[in-house]
Amino acid sequence: MTAQKNTAAKNDLRVSFEFFPPKTEKMEETMWRSIHRLAPLSPSFVSVTYGAGGTTRDRTHSSVTRIQGETGIPAAAHLTCVGHTKQEIEQIARKYWDEGIRSIVALRGDLPDAGDTYVPTPGGYDYAADLVAGLKEIADFDISVSAYPEMHPDAPSADFEIDYLKRKLDAGANRAITQFFFDNETYLRFRDKCQAAGITAPIVPGILPVTNFGSLLRFAKMCGADVPKRFHWRFDGLDDDPDTRRMVAFHEAISQVEGLMKEGVTDFHFYTLNRAELTYAICHALGIRGTEQAVA
Repeated sequence: MTAQKNTAAKNDLRVSFEFFPPKTEKMEETMWRSIHRLAPLSPSFVSVTYGAGGTTRDRTHSSVTRIQGETGIPAAAHLTCVGHTKQEIEQIARKYWDEGIRSIVALRGDLPDAGDTYVPTPGGYDYAADLVAGLKEIADFDISVSAYPEMHPDAPSADFEIDYLKRKLDAGANRAITQFFFDNETYLRFRDKCQAAGITAPIVPGILPVTNFGSLLRFAKMCGADVPKRFHWRFDGLDDDPDTRRMVAFHEAISQVEGLMKEGVTDFHFYTLNRAELTYAICHALGIRGTEQAVA
């Protein structure tokens, strides 16, 4: 590891949470129960994802504005290049700014049909670095971008991955949030290389507590994340045993976070998948406690 290694104190920790726009009324109820359960933990921000090709534009917008309006927590809207012209991006961004939304997660975005070759939208921003620069011209947004310790599937090399991340940050982004990973050494090597490349912005690790192992395998295949062999062994046979599965998932996630804390990491972004139980338990174990009674 690097000379940066310093064990993070628990009272220095900052967390943020990610949700996705619900598709059904039942999913919406689950998401809002989770948001109200996690809100008392005072996260740095809460982000809401954007569907492939901008397919959840309206639902993302309504979720973001409602989260910030009801909880007072800064809400970050995902915004992508795919499916939008520059003019449309400007209209969306100005609407967010006028409604008090100051944070954006700026991404190239996924195509509606998985597996298609990426082609920039005519009249739009070509890539995330261009989107970041465009957003900064519209207003002084706090911008997060993505980072891939195990390389984005479209990246030609690990060096390109880091060079392009630097471009996004140099364009005005405030931090990078990584794709989920399970091998801390992968993140730490990536962090070292970023520092060697002159990147000084925070590289926030994305943590994915395992709620469904089958879904995890599908997510990992899509984004190129490695799933350790121990996960296959430890989660084997637990599809119909949710209590044991949650215990195993909690152990894996808390071990990962505490391992990163020993390397000086103080910021963590949790991919909640709209469920609060595991994320809340992990935060509680880390000493992140709410001052209010969470809403059931």
